[in-house]
Amino acid sequence: MKQYLLAVQFDESKPETEEERREQMARTGKVTEEMQAAGSWVFVGGLLPSHASTVVRPANGTTTMTDGPFAETKEQLAGFWVIRCEDLDEALVWAEKCALACGQPIEVRPFDIVLGH
Repeated sequence: MKQYLLAVQFDESKPETEEERREQMARTGKVTEEMQAAGSWVFVGGLLPSHASTVVRPANGTTTMTDGPFAETKEQLAGFWVIRCEDLDEALVWAEKCALACGQPIEVRPFDIVLGH
């Protein structure tokens, strides 16, 4: 079994209403329950908006810290699932369900190294 990150990309320039957010959470909750029942679910998490982030950058043996996202872009990482699948095809089936549930693009990325399992 391999592990995959299903990363939700959200355009922060198009904010959701509270009702849209509740509906989206209900739909994604059903997909998460389906993953759990299938034995594919490992972990899920939602993130605060990118303005709540801090970027720590290394430079010449020291670091600098700046508020805000790493990249200057409209789409930011909004949340994610970590899933366990036999192969990429299976992960893509889950990604389709997630994209439809949350109404946002999903980036699928396999883990290179998995620790602590």
